[in-house]
Amino acid sequence: MKRPLLFYAILFMVFLYGPILLAPLFSFNDSIFATFPLKGFTFRHYAGLATNTGLLQALEASLIVATASSIIATAISVPAAIALTRHKLPGSAAIIAGMSAPLVIPSIIFGVALLIILLRFLGVELSLWTIGASHVFICIPFAMTVLMSRLEGFDKSLEEASRDLGEGAWMTFLRVTLPLAMSGIISSLLLCFITSFDEFVLAFFLSGTQPTLPVYLFGQLRFPNKLPGMLALGSSILFASALLVILAELLRRRGVPSNSAGET
Repeated sequence: MKRPLLFYAILFMVFLYGPILLAPLFSFNDSIFATFPLKGFTFRHYAGLATNTGLLQALEASLIVATASSIIATAISVPAAIALTRHKLPGSAAIIAGMSAPLVIPSIIFGVALLIILLRFLGVELSLWTIGASHVFICIPFAMTVLMSRLEGFDKSLEEASRDLGEGAWMTFLRVTLPLAMSGIISSLLLCFITSFDEFVLAFFLSGTQPTLPVYLFGQLRFPNKLPGMLALGSSILFASALLVILAELLRRRGVPSNSAGET
């Protein structure tokens, strides 16, 4: 029974990730055409990324937006997660459902809605600020999911013991809650960073004169001779994102007590 399930799992992974793995393969091809057989093996497409001024500016913009969005979204989500996991708030289910809306509603709907609100009602000029604000909006559900999972994963009696020994709510948070939740906070920062860095739809609608890296990559795909460099860029983003996701998951699991018998 296990062997058919293993075979199915392998086929599923190949179907899911096989097309993505073609990008790194063709990024080393010594040709502007992504076709088999490969003409040769080269690193020149990767070397060319370092001399592309437009790409470096877009990379800088994405790093700024992703860093700011991840910090702000996590900072907002920490007190919200504590409130929802430590207190029985009225309407908490509705609050959690509302915060999770960006996970189920298509980004294009939010993109159009935010574009209309910013331009017609608020008169705000499109820039990296508008992109960052929208990315905070979509990063909060990821931060809340990770932080609530971590806060529910350690013994709440430790906080109660701190309060019984005379510490106030703020010092209990600093000395007990924050250190225990630190792995979840770091994991939240990494996941939010990845989400913001890779997000395209909202950045496409709300970018001004300075595009983020995904928007820049999309624009370059119109030119056939730019395809190898964009494959190299996409492969680099793929590898970096995979490493960050793995790191975030390892940090999320770190320090979570096991419920298995015989384990400590």
